[in-house]
Amino acid sequence: MRSPRRPLTERRNSRTRRLDRLSAREIVALIHREDAAVPAAVARVGAATARAVGMIVARLRRGGRLFLVGAGTSGRLAALEAAECPPTFGTPRSLVQAVLAGGPRAMTRSVEGAEDDSRAGMRSMRRVRSRDAVIGISASGSAPFVIGALVEARYRRRAGTVLLSCAPSARIAHMNISPLVGPEVIAGSTRLKAGTATKLVLNAITVAVMTRLGKVYENLMVDVRPTNAKLRDRARRIVRELTGKLPHAALAAARGRVKTAVVMLRRGVGAREADRILASKGGNLRGALEGK
Repeated sequence: MRSPRRPLTERRNSRTRRLDRLSAREIVALIHREDAAVPAAVARVGAATARAVGMIVARLRRGGRLFLVGAGTSGRLAALEAAECPPTFGTPRSLVQAVLAGGPRAMTRSVEGAEDDSRAGMRSMRRVRSRDAVIGISASGSAPFVIGALVEARYRRRAGTVLLSCAPSARIAHMNISPLVGPEVIAGSTRLKAGTATKLVLNAITVAVMTRLGKVYENLMVDVRPTNAKLRDRARRIVRELTGKLPHAALAAARGRVKTAVVMLRRGVGAREADRILASKGGNLRGALEGK
């Protein structure tokens, strides 16, 4: 009887079979050669990634949220992406949420067996609603926790769903994004090329979504929350670059809100009127600056 075919992410890489016989320099060079193939694999799924962005933007505009679901490395990458959205784009923490197999403790330690619990994945979607979007992340495309979450989110919660994997996968979600990076340097160690590809796709999704939602003007993070010295300096630089004027007084009057300060200085109005203008344009800075 033939053994079941191994998932792409579990297969041995013919180019790395002599790994344990190489010098440190040779190992590093080999890893870098393998990593060099990742951007091309991610670029090949650009159209699928853009379709997912469109779906997510439409749902967030209707008041929905984005859930990123994963186990192990995929879950930790989900948590990293969700954690970066509030300081970068000024979003509430509820807008982009990470769901990890094994719960928050899985962020820093392995929770054995958590990824195999499909019922736990289904239960983790209880707060998901029909206007939300859910991205299930699984390098192999088959982690039961992630599959359970996607099935629950799609068929019972009626949310929009995406499966992000690095192997050909069944159509469980509304759409699949599958950058095929090939077998890993160490067979099955998907924190390597698969993890890198996953991070690149998630980067593209969150940046594109937030840009379409008006969180970026030109290539500047105009909804940045200036919560530390570095971010306060960034906020001042953004206002100065977009207005050509000293930013300190306007930022103080705007309580640190970059878009409000820019509208104040560019249109010669006070903070309250700047907020009114922005609100009339749905918070979009370009509309507030160019509209009548």
